[in-house]
Amino acid sequence: MKYRTRTYYTDSQKALMWERWKAGDSLQQIAQLFDRSHSSVEGILSRTGGIPPPERCRSSLALTLAEREEISRAVVAGFSVRAIASILGRAPSTVSREIKRNGGREGYRAAQADQAAWDRGHRPKRCKLARNRALARIVATKLQSLWAPEQIAGWLKHSYPGDEDFQVSHETIYRSLLSKPVGP
Repeated sequence: MKYRTRTYYTDSQKALMWERWKAGDSLQQIAQLFDRSHSSVEGILSRTGGIPPPERCRSSLALTLAEREEISRAVVAGFSVRAIASILGRAPSTVSREIKRNGGREGYRAAQADQAAWDRGHRPKRCKLARNRALARIVATKLQSLWAPEQIAGWLKHSYPGDEDFQVSHETIYRSLLSKPVGP
């Protein structure tokens, strides 16, 4: 049995695909440019319904690289979170979360934090229940036993205190119920 290898395209290759698609080229013609099958090109173009996706950009509310560098310098200098927040004109909670999610006071690096924020920002993200089938089965069992989503979320937090993979918010459970059935 022959296994197909996964085809990855660079951003410039994807841009060329969209350019050729907009110009009216067929999937076959575009695929020939890359010496690939038309199905690999179709997967890229069909993800957004044949419409080029908008260029990714950061929210004006997000921390900038310059702000992250300022945080990094202030952390090394021993400033408190509140002092750093005051310098930046940001909320202390914003600065505190930024430091905690990116290595803490000992390991905070501005460039790495900026890249990590960019990587985390991909949308849309799959629901936690869709990514973790074991968790989905547990939630489905509890729902069938007529537990409320709030009860399930609390029970999971109590039953799996150190395991983030087996904790889910009640909002996520409600969202999953409204979008599609959750089952084993």
